[in-house]
Amino acid sequence: MPRKRLKENAGLPARWVFAHGAYYYQVPAGLEERWDGKRKFRLGATLPDAYAEWAKRLEVTDSAKTIGALLDRYSLEELPKKSPRHQVERRRALRNLKAVFGDAPLDWIRPQNVYQYVESRKATRIAAHRAVDALSHAFTKAVEWGLIDRHPFKGEVRLEGEAPRVRYVEDWELIEVLALPSKRKQGSVLMLQAYIRLKLLTGLARSDLLRLNPAEAFKEDGIHVTRHKTAGKTGKSTIYEWNDDLRAAVATATAVRPARVDHLLFCTRVGECYIDPVKETASGWDSMWQRFMIRVMEETTLTARFTEHDLRAKCASDAESLDHARALLSHVDSRVTDRIYRRKPERVKPGKIGFE
Repeated sequence: MPRKRLKENAGLPARWVFAHGAYYYQVPAGLEERWDGKRKFRLGATLPDAYAEWAKRLEVTDSAKTIGALLDRYSLEELPKKSPRHQVERRRALRNLKAVFGDAPLDWIRPQNVYQYVESRKATRIAAHRAVDALSHAFTKAVEWGLIDRHPFKGEVRLEGEAPRVRYVEDWELIEVLALPSKRKQGSVLMLQAYIRLKLLTGLARSDLLRLNPAEAFKEDGIHVTRHKTAGKTGKSTIYEWNDDLRAAVATATAVRPARVDHLLFCTRVGECYIDPVKETASGWDSMWQRFMIRVMEETTLTARFTEHDLRAKCASDAESLDHARALLSHVDSRVTDRIYRRKPERVKPGKIGFE
């Protein structure tokens, strides 16, 4: 019976280990020549680097017989195509899937097995749904790779999603938040208030606002933005045309920056971007936002917090039409805009009694 894998190695492809701050591949006996004559080959310090190096050296075969083998190939060929943040989320999902389905034959799984998996993880329903998404995509690739003839559960599994958030931020709430006094002429409070104004005008996601580069984005006809989330897919840009409010919001954001830099509209005290380029997280910004909301709840009459997504939703809700809201948020499908971001009640004029 093989030894149980260490916690830090759980979810990694077979024969991978994490040691001394890097990922290594334990080379099978007789194959050392293909791995520079080494029994333990260093793949890289980060998982994206490790997967890339492994892909260069390993001859991927079409002989996957188990779900675990399929997930290993999926990790090798598909994960490197995703953003670092999504790689982290999907690796976690694949680790959980392998623990349950890893030894099962490739043609074993049925829709009821997927439902049973989700039911067994009631406490972590969102994570379970993400894992099912990963499993479904892996089987889609299995069809593409010729490993199976058809997807075993696509179109046959319907999972109940989380109800869309309905919090709508009222105008009076924003008036109080934007009037919150600051002890400094630059930095956190004033920068967050400028950020809120710009978000209400454009509906831009946090990742796009915090990456906004004035030198590249600000042009004569408006602010040119290619959404970071879809940059590698569609490459489509949105131009937010200048008006007095937008110019004033940009001027305020520029004036209250804690550092004078040309490449960022919102930056840290040392002039760097809040978003970690590897993890794609913004922990410093998150902490600042939380401190700001604590002050909001203590010093204003607001009774409920709001999130950055709620501000994005307010921008969409206050737009003059669904199509305008979709364009502001750079959505491809207006159904997403309508279902998640349009939170105001729809106003309808009553019908007529035609026979009186």
